[in-house]
Amino acid sequence: MPSTYLSLHYHIVFGTKNREPLIDAEWRSRLHDYLGGTIRGLGGFPEGIGGVGDHVHLLVSLKATHCLADVMREMKKRSSAWVHQEIGLASFAWQEGYGAFSISATSREAVREYIANQAVHHRITPFREEMIVMLNKCTVDFDPKYLD
Repeated sequence: MPSTYLSLHYHIVFGTKNREPLIDAEWRSRLHDYLGGTIRGLGGFPEGIGGVGDHVHLLVSLKATHCLADVMREMKKRSSAWVHQEIGLASFAWQEGYGAFSISATSREAVREYIANQAVHHRITPFREEMIVMLNKCTVDFDPKYLD
């Protein structure tokens, strides 16, 4: 085949350090916008960003040349610096780990809606339970002690 064709979509989830509810509703949308701009700046395409006080969800498309670990490191580093500088919250930090799940092109709209409805979703379902469901659905082995 003389050309390369890709459809690489990821549902990414990561939380604040110690899962503290530091992402205030007053500036949450600005953080989400910043995360989207960071993805664009890294050459990816943000398709949906949402979350609540202690974590964020992103639906992103990446190129074959992207290394997910590098994208995550840069996104967390840049957004932490943004929160420190723009919001003035010096104690803000992200947890070390993250969840990243490949998404089929046909599932993108459902994931985008899921991400957009995080505030409603988390009135009922705690973050830990949400992660367990996602990990099990994707048949990812995990140690429950690392979900807190």
